[in-house]
Amino acid sequence: MDMGLSGRRALVTGSSRGLGRASARMLAAEGATVVVHGPAPSDAGAVAAEIRAAGGSAETAAGDLTTEEGAAEVAHQALAGGPVDILVNNAGTYDTLPWSEAIPELWAATYETNVVSGVRMIRHLVPGMRERGWGRVIQLGGGLAVQPMAVQPHYSATLAARHNLAVSLARELRGTGVTSNTVAPGAILTEAVRELLVQEAPARGWGDTWEEIERHATETFVPNDTGRFGRPEEIAAAVVFLAGTHAGYISGATLRVDGGTVRCVQ
Repeated sequence: MDMGLSGRRALVTGSSRGLGRASARMLAAEGATVVVHGPAPSDAGAVAAEIRAAGGSAETAAGDLTTEEGAAEVAHQALAGGPVDILVNNAGTYDTLPWSEAIPELWAATYETNVVSGVRMIRHLVPGMRERGWGRVIQLGGGLAVQPMAVQPHYSATLAARHNLAVSLARELRGTGVTSNTVAPGAILTEAVRELLVQEAPARGWGDTWEEIERHATETFVPNDTGRFGRPEEIAAAVVFLAGTHAGYISGATLRVDGGTVRCVQ
């Protein structure tokens, strides 16, 4: 299926690793020119080089999105090569701290990183999309937005904010040709997650081989209907779909890619 991304330009924030990296690579494979963003030029440059080596088109933008100046500089770099048609707000941070350790200052810092940084990029890039009459804005959210656990309450709250702002933005962009949606991953097997599971396995009795660890971790830690962790490429596929021409009638929606973790109707 042709996603209609040839000639489009996409900025994926936080795309030097993890879900952002997978999304950048797949968008480029579908014909988009991708602006790879990372905190430092070397981080973004490595992924851009991977994309070019695979025959894709990639540029870079580096900077700290948690400051007004840094976000403005990232937007400036992203726009240097032409208009940005697709914004994927992926950059963020998380931890697994409980309520007792999630002090108010950490709540504020996490909100700044996970929510306000994305708002800054929306303000920089969406006006141009509106003027041109076409655009895609995609937030990376998560199932914890609607089914939070006892731990990491500050992180879950920021996911809920991402989901909420995506719907509000969709209402704001009504009739403009610009859509706003959310991709909500479940437990995804990034490099960091795999390292965490391997470290936790001995104490939790999850076994020695990766197959055993993934099976037991899925059963006891993140139960879902597929019996496994998702892969970054599965999230990237959802991002690419929402970015493409076939998703023009979808706005204000949440696309869950979580193996059936979230059981309620949304």
